[in-house]
Amino acid sequence: MRVARTLPELTQHCAALRAAHGRIDLVPTMGALHAGHRALVDTAVRSGAGVVVSVFVNPSQFGSTADFQGYPRDDAGDLAILEDAGCHLAWVPEVATMYPPDDATVIEVGGPALRWEGTHRPGHFRGMATVVAKLFGQVRPDLAYFGEKDWQQVQVVRRMVADLHLPPEIVAIPTVREPDGLALSSRNRLLTPEARRVAPLMHGLLREADQALAEGATASGPLAAALERLREAGFSPDYFALVDGETLEPLEGVRPGARLIAAASLGTVRLIDNIAAG
Repeated sequence: MRVARTLPELTQHCAALRAAHGRIDLVPTMGALHAGHRALVDTAVRSGAGVVVSVFVNPSQFGSTADFQGYPRDDAGDLAILEDAGCHLAWVPEVATMYPPDDATVIEVGGPALRWEGTHRPGHFRGMATVVAKLFGQVRPDLAYFGEKDWQQVQVVRRMVADLHLPPEIVAIPTVREPDGLALSSRNRLLTPEARRVAPLMHGLLREADQALAEGATASGPLAAALERLREAGFSPDYFALVDGETLEPLEGVRPGARLIAAASLGTVRLIDNIAAG
């Protein structure tokens, strides 16, 4: 596996990968890799493409300096995981490479970015979309892989790609979970033992709400009950909602493509999750 830390290195290695494999697939990450990331990389490697994985903790999508500084990092461990997975090229840029001093352009996103995470994390999707657009411009991938755990993010990226006529095809990979249902996340390693014991409740409540909807309930009752259960268990919920899976518009009842989404803090750790509804 090659490791590129400068743009000239990246350009050189990407050209070699495209010559050798015919196409390039990209897996954008913020590091602190786990089995969910590994599933993305494994899928890309099996495709036969030249696989590039970016490892970059993007400061522009964090709401506070403390959250950015506290985000887990494990550069050596990440590179070991990527090499074991068969990744061809790790792109590990510095902040100054991604955001040079004269940088003056950002991607403002609307549509599916306007609610939920967009409300509770102002500027998050602007920062995410900007860095993803930069990565697409740097790597020039044919396909880019994202995890469904960040469902709203996937829809925002798809909207950006469609609106700006960007080349990559966006491939979403199902959420990888612990045996007790907790969605894998880099932030999970920050949970206290007690919080880790309670954390799977969010997924359990998503499943319970889905069952209630399948039995004919309107959305308001199961959603309100789930929020109350989260509060009783010590969560500080931001939302628990039924939405259209593409637009993220709230729904009153299940229809094809609907999604149940949730976000809540447990201590200092913010968790998000979602499942297909119906």
